[in-house]
Amino acid sequence: MYKKKNGFNLAALGLAGSGLLMVMFGYVNAQGEAPEVIETDSHRFTRMAEGVYQVTGTGTVYLMSNALMIVGDEDVLLVDSHVTPNAANALLRSVAEVTDKPVRYLVNTHYHFDHAHGNQVFPDQVEIIGHSFTRTKLNGEMGNVLTEATHLSFTEGVPALVESLKAQVAAATDPAERAKLQADLEVQEAHMISLREIVPTPPNITLEDKMTLYQTLSDGDREIQLLHLGRAHTAGDVMVYLPQERLIFTGDAMLPSLSYMGDSFPQDWVQTLEELKKLEFDIMLPGHGAPVQGKEKIGHFQAYIGDLWQKTSAMKAQGLTAEQVAEQIDMTNHAPNYGQIRGPGADVRAIRRIYALLDE
Repeated sequence: MYKKKNGFNLAALGLAGSGLLMVMFGYVNAQGEAPEVIETDSHRFTRMAEGVYQVTGTGTVYLMSNALMIVGDEDVLLVDSHVTPNAANALLRSVAEVTDKPVRYLVNTHYHFDHAHGNQVFPDQVEIIGHSFTRTKLNGEMGNVLTEATHLSFTEGVPALVESLKAQVAAATDPAERAKLQADLEVQEAHMISLREIVPTPPNITLEDKMTLYQTLSDGDREIQLLHLGRAHTAGDVMVYLPQERLIFTGDAMLPSLSYMGDSFPQDWVQTLEELKKLEFDIMLPGHGAPVQGKEKIGHFQAYIGDLWQKTSAMKAQGLTAEQVAEQIDMTNHAPNYGQIRGPGADVRAIRRIYALLDE
């Protein structure tokens, strides 16, 4: 059974996670209110507007990414299916606790494993929508996504993590610490098992630039725009824009932190974000992290991408390897906007991607 909590009382109730963080930092939803939060065992639904919920995790199931739930009078549209069949099944169970409306559509913001590898568990009557590139990637036309560097780099370390947690559980002497470690172990073991069950499942409805859906509401239809503004995080990023609610779900094309760049198109990405700026919205809901108010962070990320490209290009011209650049490149001038930058260096996967694009 789910628990319903008013956003103003979250801190007093001791609710951890995104709902509490938004209250701590003065976050309000599209109506200027602290958001209502509905919590199931595995998921937290933060109400951003009438019938519109940011979906995050409670920690009992490894999800890795955020989702979005849009509830109409007759049905539900979900955005992104998490990282594994196990995570997606937990999402569907949670949705059924929150609303009795059936899920009609699932939108994939892009093909990456942590956003689309729950697709396979959705019932046949659910239409899966994504960019044509996402379909091409997930149906195997460009090779097996399960053997690509991106998927492996984020998943091949899970068995070692499980073994490390087992050792920590065995060594723990404090009962509270041991219980916490045991809970973490169980979450990662379930994640590891479910990673082996993945069958990449592509969208069966595709778009190129734009698709508009109209969801039935008692006081008129809700307009839901699915937008491909250009290549960015991948070649097929789709953002979900609600013009009446002035909200946009950006997937991984725009995050409050630095986005993974291993499959990106950095030069295109800067222009794609410029197109994002032209839309009229107040709140961005990212594929990872807390909601972002306003558009200031878009400029921060554009500056980072441009600077990373220029500095990497110059260092490559000097004969340095991608690995050397990843160790030495100085991006600390962006540290005021990105707390994870604490010294020289950058993600080697991003540098390798820039090298590959430069070599083209």
